[in-house]
This record gives sequence, C-alpha cells and structure tokens, in this order.
Amino acid sequence: MEFKSQYHFSFENLIVYQKAILFGEEVNKLVDTFPKKEMFRLSSQFSRAADSIAANISEGSASTDANFNRYLKMAWDSSHECVTWNTKAYLRNYINKEQFEKNRAMLTEIGKMISSLSKKLKNN
Repeated sequence: MEFKSQYHFSFENLIVYQKAILFGEEVNKLVDTFPKKEMFRLSSQFSRAADSIAANISEGSASTDANFNRYLKMAWDSSHECVTWNTKAYLRNYINKEQFEKNRAMLTEIGKMISSLSKKLKNN
C-alpha cells in the first residue's frame, strides 16, 4: 500500500501500520451497512477500536522503545477488542461468515505482527 504525499513519516514504512490502516477502512465500510440503531453502539465501538490500532502504532513510534512497546500493547488490545465487535456483528447478522473470517484473518495477522515488533524492540 502506498500513501502518496511529498511528506513522509517513518512509521508509514511499518507494514503492520499499513495493514492496520486498511483494516480500519474495511471496518468503516462495513459499519456503514449496519442498522441505524447501532450508530452509537456497535458501529462506533467497532470503528473506534479498529482505528485505534493504527493510531497507537503511529503515536508510539517516535518514542523510546519501551514507550513504543506500551503503545503496541494498546494497539494489540484494540485488535482483540475488534474480535469481540466482529463476533457481535456476525451474531447480529450484519456481516456474513466470509466477512467474519476475513476480519479474523486480518486481525490475526496484525496481532502477530504487533507481537513480533514488540519482541524485536525488547531485544534491542
């Protein structure tokens, strides 16, 4: 994925950040299809948690390794929160099994990448 701009931030090179951005956009498209009654419930919770993954990665990236790890933990926590919202969306028949599994696959990959980056930082 490429973000076109003449200005570049180093965290944008992180593949986990790029995948988290894409996951947030995927969720944003999904929640637009949810019933209006979910606007301030499931839709907002799912969107907030999904966007929080990339936000925490970018926010912590310019800090010390120890502090970046703290932000990576928050990103990891948000990815796990998304598992719950994804399951709720599936159980309420707002998404089909294929989308449910696609979201879980994306979250699994993002979670593994966050864990790997965290371990790398701890070993520095």
